[in-house]
Amino acid sequence: MTKRYEDKKVLLNREDAYEEILEDRGVRHIRQYGSPNLTHPRPEDIRNLKRVGHTWRVGDRYYKLAHKYYGNAKYWWIIAWYNKKPTESHVTLGETLKIPFPLYKVLSYLRNE
Repeated sequence: MTKRYEDKKVLLNREDAYEEILEDRGVRHIRQYGSPNLTHPRPEDIRNLKRVGHTWRVGDRYYKLAHKYYGNAKYWWIIAWYNKKPTESHVTLGETLKIPFPLYKVLSYLRNE
């Protein structure tokens, strides 16, 4: 199984707003993962995608669904993004999530933004 954060860009945060925290920790910067700015697909993009429904059950996690449907856990965020549910805590038991396909097409819509 692929790691969720493999190939993610790591940023060094040296912002003045964190000066006290950095000083308390005795470090010059904090390493963190970057967050992309994403928009939801346009209606015409959605019409070009296939979708499969997945009913949320106990034990479900986005990364597990990404591994099951895409073969790679690192695409967990696509399921969250597409369903406008940023974290698993935003999903209720029994709710049906839509898993968009094919993955290459979903990713191409992001690159065209």
